[in-house]
Amino acid sequence: MTKSKKVIITCAVTGSIHTPSMSPHLPVTAAAIAEAAIGAAEAGAAIVHLHARDPKDGRPDQSPEAFLPFLQIIKQRSNCVVNLTTGGAATMTIEERLKPASQFKPEVASLNMGSMNFGLYPMLDRFPDLKHKWERDYLEGSRDRIFKNTFADIEMILTRCAANGTRFEIECYDIGHLYTLAHFADRGVIKPPFLVQSVFGILGGIGPHPEDVMMMKRTADRLFGADYHWSVLGAGRHQLAIAAQSAAMGGHVRIGLEDSLWAGPGRLATSNAEQVRSVRQIIEGLGLAVATPEDARSTLELKGADAVAF
Repeated sequence: MTKSKKVIITCAVTGSIHTPSMSPHLPVTAAAIAEAAIGAAEAGAAIVHLHARDPKDGRPDQSPEAFLPFLQIIKQRSNCVVNLTTGGAATMTIEERLKPASQFKPEVASLNMGSMNFGLYPMLDRFPDLKHKWERDYLEGSRDRIFKNTFADIEMILTRCAANGTRFEIECYDIGHLYTLAHFADRGVIKPPFLVQSVFGILGGIGPHPEDVMMMKRTADRLFGADYHWSVLGAGRHQLAIAAQSAAMGGHVRIGLEDSLWAGPGRLATSNAEQVRSVRQIIEGLGLAVATPEDARSTLELKGADAVAF
């Protein structure tokens, strides 16, 4: 185990992977997303990673108008770091995906570091009773859909958001994504420190085996040395096991209903805060401390909540 340090918990509260029929606890409305984020922060999340949804049927919605109501509530009631997605959903254009981060200038924005297959269609077997037609079409469509993040797309997001003082949650779904980050770092398009969010267990990306986790960490160490902070997310049932491995190895963690709907075998999590409390128990059980929002701002060299545009 590495020397003791404070572990940053990121909570991704709703995302665009799961659909509303899969869990009654998935936040959909702006009010529900705000309450979920605030509850996660109160439970110990220093950063909240945010997507928006159409309140009528829960489909992903990347319009700035969908984000603004919950951003205002969160800022009024919490000191947590707000992280806005530029991933949106794989069905959206890059311009659509970039709009909220470009307009609201958050402290952190997510950035996917490569185009990839992103297979959601196996969930159709696990969730046969879907309420909305879009849900089935969306999941089935992932069988023949590329999640597009070209070099040009990545550079556009890096350039536009960096001009606003926004730093990035660099989402790396495979080893090659780390090398893409190194490419942009070598060119000076992105400056350290980097928050490298290693993603495990998505169909189309690297798997969730402990050796996969180790390989991503070793590669990032070799490429970035002291210039980065490592965090992980494990999809579905792998969420807590991979979080525990990261914390034990000196890394940070991401949890939340975007990444997993579960609190245990066959048991749906009733809230994002429940998942935060579970991972916090693991972190503190390892003798480590949980980072506050101000700890996260200091570690990641963020601009501060007073410099955002919401």
